[in-house]
Amino acid sequence: MELRNIAIIAHVDHGKTTLVDELLKQSGSFRDNQAVSERAMDSNDIERERGITILAKCTSVEHSGVRINIVDTPGHADFGGEVERILNMVDGVCLLVDAAEGPMPQTKFVTSKALALGLRPIVVLNKVDKPDAEPNRALNEVFDLFANLGASDEQLDFPHLYASGRAGWADDSLDGPRQNLDALFDLIVSHVPAPQQVENVRKPFRMLATTLSADPFIGRILTGRVESGTLKVGDQLKALSRTGERLEQFRVTKVLAFRGLNQTAIDEAAAGDIVTIAGMTKATVADTLCALDQDTPLPAQPIDPPTITVTFGINDSPLAGRDGNKVQSRVIRERLMKESEVNVAIKVADTAGGDAFEVSGRGELQMGVLIENMRREGFELSISRPRVIFRDIDGTRHEPIEEVIVDVDDEYSGAVIDKLTGERKGDLVEMRPAGVGKTRIIAHVPSRGLIGYHGQFLTDTRGTGVLNRIFHDWAPHKGPIQGRRQGVMISMENGSSVPYALWNLEERGRMFIGPQEAVYEGMIIGEHSRDNDLEVNPLKGKKLTNVRASGTDEAVRLTPHIRMSLEEAIAYIDDDELVEVTPKIIRLRKRILDPHDRKRQSRSA
Repeated sequence: MELRNIAIIAHVDHGKTTLVDELLKQSGSFRDNQAVSERAMDSNDIERERGITILAKCTSVEHSGVRINIVDTPGHADFGGEVERILNMVDGVCLLVDAAEGPMPQTKFVTSKALALGLRPIVVLNKVDKPDAEPNRALNEVFDLFANLGASDEQLDFPHLYASGRAGWADDSLDGPRQNLDALFDLIVSHVPAPQQVENVRKPFRMLATTLSADPFIGRILTGRVESGTLKVGDQLKALSRTGERLEQFRVTKVLAFRGLNQTAIDEAAAGDIVTIAGMTKATVADTLCALDQDTPLPAQPIDPPTITVTFGINDSPLAGRDGNKVQSRVIRERLMKESEVNVAIKVADTAGGDAFEVSGRGELQMGVLIENMRREGFELSISRPRVIFRDIDGTRHEPIEEVIVDVDDEYSGAVIDKLTGERKGDLVEMRPAGVGKTRIIAHVPSRGLIGYHGQFLTDTRGTGVLNRIFHDWAPHKGPIQGRRQGVMISMENGSSVPYALWNLEERGRMFIGPQEAVYEGMIIGEHSRDNDLEVNPLKGKKLTNVRASGTDEAVRLTPHIRMSLEEAIAYIDDDELVEVTPKIIRLRKRILDPHDRKRQSRSA
């Protein structure tokens, strides 16, 4: 059977996973009476809750006697490591662009990776049935984007379709029949080159491992595209590292291929197909699995370096161990090392004390997803404020700069520009009308200035603004950037919070806790209305008297307290503060100083 391997790439929320749903349905991958959930490819709990794709996944459909292997990729730049690896497995890409929004930062990111590999894209203008859709403008912007990214003449001569993934149709023209996705199926078959199966089948077996996972029954499994040769269960293979070092020799115990949403055991895999192999114990992502007589590894696509670092430590608060069952540093280290094996965009390093670990990654969202997964697995952690990774280039200290694209109502554009270019030392690149009373602002802002900015951005735009960001370049250090302006209220007692005490503290600022919550000395319970930290007593009850006259007792009416999400808490804290993460609750607290730090602090005071 003929093969086609294609990846679907797009910006966040431009409809990749919804389109794959329709491709699966119209190809006959589901029974007529089969219950299929929406966004079937988003199998991870966090993916379903947040509506974003985090892990790249493969599926397979058949059309007119051709098997099409489809890879659904993440759209957020924080998970770009998934995209960079997955593009090695395909021979073409389908670029999905929202007809109203046009190309966005992540569109630029994933497209640049695909063009650099020489892949010829198919452009699908999605959501053309939206009231504010402007497909012709979006198409022109896509062409300009390709030209700016240095696309070849062949890549610039791309075919395009108009589509609505949710409605399940794609056509060559805007006034087409709007019935099904046959036009997209046909274009994939005709435009995407087939793998060179006939020439490569006769060569020795070689495959580059692209994704790593584990199965409770068959153990460690690696997925990739067979570059050459054939493979059967029972064959002897060896694993080579990127440098050509021999890692292990193993016997293949299982060969699985993607059929719809499921993986099916097959007798033989041939060049060009995307398969999963079991039997190895050491091989990992970017390693080459090959026949025993091969000594040259396949070239692996280089991964962009991480830009931020977060310290993961043990939970050493007085309330440690109440919610989770994985609290030891040894267990935390094992879990982080396991994550760094699977996710090549994450780097883990030990610290001098041994109780904390430096975890480097692409962004706050990537770190937030890792922490959320760990807390659901029963871990208790203390997390530091994200820190930007600096570079020395030609003897000068450089920092990462991000391209920020903001779509905001016209009336709020002034406040956004003031924050980005004034307080956070960004450079305004472009400002233009985006239609329907909105303005599009493009700025280049230091990554340091964007840590903790999203919450303030939503406040400034009354929740109506949309902010997207992506790594742009390295630039000389721009000097100090002011962090959080408000101080915090810190508990000076251990116990349970009292409603009367919280009621009296409300005039001092916003509260982060409610009544009858466990608190301890050093825990942050609210935001102070001024710029200094304030130690308070949330356990202080009302003094009893023998006067019982009408009107003497005041009713305690508490303002609803603020409950931060994990990402909001990490972005909110200052350098001397930590986020305490348990399976049940997220707390903020001051960093516990060791005796040496206390002496140093007292001398400076």
